[in-house]
Amino acid sequence: MPFYETVFIARQDLSDSAVKELSDGYQKIITEAGGKIHRVENWGLRTLAYKIKKNKRGHYVAIESDVEAPAIHEMERTMRLNENILRFMTLKNKELSTGPSIIMDKSSRDSSEESDDKKPYKKREAA
Repeated sequence: MPFYETVFIARQDLSDSAVKELSDGYQKIITEAGGKIHRVENWGLRTLAYKIKKNKRGHYVAIESDVEAPAIHEMERTMRLNENILRFMTLKNKELSTGPSIIMDKSSRDSSEESDDKKPYKKREAA
């Protein structure tokens, strides 16, 4: 079976338990179709890049699964009908990811070294 990674954004005014219930409902669709859930990550309440349906923030959740395509289509259909879901996206992967996602992996961030973007600006010499 192919591997899928689905990320959805829920409305900001939902409680953590309501977001967990949404996530559990989508996991149930996958498991009832004979699929397997490999990882569920709740990325928490994060600021959006722009307003979506008058929301400035949203609860992000990632689900990594191993299931056939009809189950993914059913899950996306229910997400489309749910007014609490602002956006969702599903990607098909060739293999499972190892370790935590980039959002959850705080050890890979360069906190001690300055990146090129954060280095002080140097004036050019006049020719």
